[in-house]
Amino acid sequence: MEIVHGAGLFRAPTGGETTDFTEQLRVPALSIGTYSIPAGGADDQTPHREDEVYVVTAGIARLVTDTGEAAVGPGDVIFVPKGEAHTFTDITQDLSLLVLFAPAYTPPPGS
Repeated sequence: MEIVHGAGLFRAPTGGETTDFTEQLRVPALSIGTYSIPAGGADDQTPHREDEVYVVTAGIARLVTDTGEAAVGPGDVIFVPKGEAHTFTDITQDLSLLVLFAPAYTPPPGS
């Protein structure tokens, strides 16, 4: 057993970054982290090589994907299949997302 404390809590970006991603658990089949975007911020992520589940823990935004778009807020759970482009827009309150990748997240080449 492992308990991850603080997962899903907003973390302000630092060092000139527009977002914050903090990985909190990694095993070969799964990784878990917290993705934070401040109100009015910009989401600059690119499609991932892993299936992904977001749990919105705080904030209000719109999620735009290859297959549609929707307003999201606390308590929403979102599945994004690997390779699908997706971006959070219209972030009106600091957005905090618990993120689960399967298999474990692999950063894109050159990052």
